Amino acid sequence: MALMRRASASLPQLIGFANRSFKSFRFPGDSLDSSTPSTLTHGIHVFQCPDAVGIVANLSDCIASRGGNILGADVFVPENKHVFYSRSEFIFDPVKWPREQMDEDFVKLSKMFNAMRSVVRVPALDSKYKIAVLASKQDHCLVDLLHGWQDGRLPLDITCVISNHDRGSNTHVIRFLERHGIPYHYLHTTKENKREGDILELVQNTHFLVLARYMQILSGNFLKSYGKDIINIHHGLLPSFKGGNPSKQAFDAGVKLIGATSHFVTEELDAGPIIEQMVERVSHRDNLQTFVQKSENLEKQCLAKALKSYCELRVLPYEQNRTVVF
Repeated sequence: MALMRRASASLPQLIGFANRSFKSFRFPGDSLDSSTPSTLTHGIHVFQCPDAVGIVANLSDCIASRGGNILGADVFVPENKHVFYSRSEFIFDPVKWPREQMDEDFVKLSKMFNAMRSVVRVPALDSKYKIAVLASKQDHCLVDLLHGWQDGRLPLDITCVISNHDRGSNTHVIRFLERHGIPYHYLHTTKENKREGDILELVQNTHFLVLARYMQILSGNFLKSYGKDIINIHHGLLPSFKGGNPSKQAFDAGVKLIGATSHFVTEELDAGPIIEQMVERVSHRDNLQTFVQKSENLEKQCLAKALKSYCELRVLPYEQNRTVVF
């Protein structure tokens, strides 16, 4: 209801800019217009600030005043929270609106509304996010992530893969990494030494980390020292079936619905803000092998979707332990 009221309240303002800034309006999630001229460049802007009158109008004017056109806009104003969230996709001519000038314009807008978050990204001009991937013995999420990177489905650069499992030189993963020049670091861990200092040295120049079924708990000191986002994939709908051999736990319990959860890592184990969840039905006809296969497929899909959403600036923090995912 709050979103509908905001759209109605802003309608006169939006109409006022329609001829200048909204070349076409699409619902969030629709594909971008493939007929867009190649001279125009695609940009994304996300905004979080205290709720106030005129935010949508000023966002539109910021883009329109530089000759840009909004392709899609999504707004969320939670009821009685006095906070505004938005995500806009737009096209612009980089000659008329240089990248540095764009940053300056959005900084002015941030100051005007005391924004807690204002991020602009131009995928064609900005460097890709640099990540490091941490994995243990299981390969399914790691392999899917590597293939997604290779195919261009994930807009990332993988700086290295770190593991507490020593993979042989002739394994599929190692051969893939060697072909593409991605370093593989095996760090033997024990209960007394998780090698967190070594990991920190290896991930210094990354934008965020991905735990692709990494079966080690990262300490609070590590999280504070790294200071950036870490995205994890969990084998089920949290908080069910924690600990060892979770698929067999769920299979033995006779569950009818399995799931996967991708979430941010916090000091509280498997309790960070959720980014994405997926579910699938299972039945008495499944044996343990097909059960595990279905579970692993969900984990791969869920992690890939969460990473894509994160890189496309679709994920914003909401309250203490929740997310807005546009």
